[in-house]
Amino acid sequence: MDLSQLQRLLDRAAVPPSGPIIQVVCVGDLMVDRYVYGDVVRISPEAPIPVLSRSDEKVMLGAVGNVARNVAAFATRVVLIGVVGEDDEAKAARQLVAADSNIIDRLAIEPGRRTTVKTRFVCSGQQLLRVDAEDDGPMRLETDALLVDALEQAARTAGAILLSDYAKGAVSPAVIAACLQAGRKTGAAVIVDPKGHSFAKYGAVDLIKPNAKELGLTTGLATRTDADIETALTAALDACESAAILVTRAGQGMSLIERGAAGVHHFRAKARTVFDVSGAGDTTLAALGVALAFGAPLAEAVELALLASGVVVGKAGTAVVSPAELIEAEFAGRLAPTEAKLATLDRATSEVARWREAGLKVGFTNGCFDILHRGHVAYLDQARAWCDRLVVGLNSDASVRRLKGESRPVNALESRALVLAGLSTVDLVAPFDDDTPVVLISALRPDVLVKGADYTVDEVVGADLVQAYGGEVRLADIVEGYSTTSAIARMTGADTAAKSIAQ
Repeated sequence: MDLSQLQRLLDRAAVPPSGPIIQVVCVGDLMVDRYVYGDVVRISPEAPIPVLSRSDEKVMLGAVGNVARNVAAFATRVVLIGVVGEDDEAKAARQLVAADSNIIDRLAIEPGRRTTVKTRFVCSGQQLLRVDAEDDGPMRLETDALLVDALEQAARTAGAILLSDYAKGAVSPAVIAACLQAGRKTGAAVIVDPKGHSFAKYGAVDLIKPNAKELGLTTGLATRTDADIETALTAALDACESAAILVTRAGQGMSLIERGAAGVHHFRAKARTVFDVSGAGDTTLAALGVALAFGAPLAEAVELALLASGVVVGKAGTAVVSPAELIEAEFAGRLAPTEAKLATLDRATSEVARWREAGLKVGFTNGCFDILHRGHVAYLDQARAWCDRLVVGLNSDASVRRLKGESRPVNALESRALVLAGLSTVDLVAPFDDDTPVVLISALRPDVLVKGADYTVDEVVGADLVQAYGGEVRLADIVEGYSTTSAIARMTGADTAAKSIAQ
């Protein structure tokens, strides 16, 4: 998918929040995802288990709720149909739905049923434990009827119906039949995220989207290589009525088989940093639904889904992807790895927020870095050792001239930025035009602010700001005998001339 295709698709999907037209219907099992964050500094004396010192908690919609959140993030109107109980978690779920003006609440209440809740305990980006509270038995007949009625009404103007099956009871034969009937009546694409040992129960849907493990479970076949996938997809399509099957394969991308088409089409994923795969399948389902609802060809819809899932795995928890992030990811994917590290203030702020959500410690330093030398490399190595991710604020050419004089910089901003970005110790380079990086520091709020030991802490720009919110200021060692000024002197012969005069 090129950038112009992506922009056109996102423009078609975007509607005013008050718009009356429903584009996508999401129906299936609803969950509440609760994340408890903290630090582990000791082992319990009662048992050989870590003690989590709780520092934060986040609650968000999961399963079909997360699918709806991702659809809504495309600025697309979506109806959310699922089941909750009469408990506090149901109230939390409805409050989360109400907070998004693009999601229309059509959740059914089943008395006596618990709202499904998954609680994850997380330290430094790693899950320590997950605790599930749920009732996964069949729904009552009257609850079934409520879902079917909501679906029939919502699907009248929809371009896609997304069925999210987590085997918690909401995706009943009656609900599946209602989805198929609505699709036939309105022309809406019916797409299933499946669960279980057979795809046949979903009938003649337009697309089934298993992951590789689910495809292997259904067919009893290996799913490791392309050849394995091709054999398993062919067997799965023969055993069901779906028009197509798309298997998601994590870092290997996605593979598509269509009834009546020749062979299997493999879509390759770009290499990305993975923080959390929770909800990646929900994002894929949402992107497929949005694309197909607005008339995109299936191959284009898969490319959008691959891009969106690649972005969301770089976030912590069951996250969503915005159109701006998709455009940025597609653009960055066309750049060399070093170029992809260059960031505006907005992008740097977004990246730092993503790192912080993953429990990573963020460091910041700054400078002109006009002629990169051994001293710079040692300095940046030490700075990176104090954090998990290092952002380097880089003075613009105009800023360097004001600080160093009209003869500087020797190297223009682009060259200096790319050389810095080529270092493995540098994770992001953020140019700035002011005389100091205080605006960058204020926006990024680094956990560690690093400057050279030729400064004192009270002389470091932004030190008071960082210390005020609990961050730390570290002074890195200086390698004697190396500086940009002395390097320029050697290149221009000024150093030799000075020695001759002295003699």
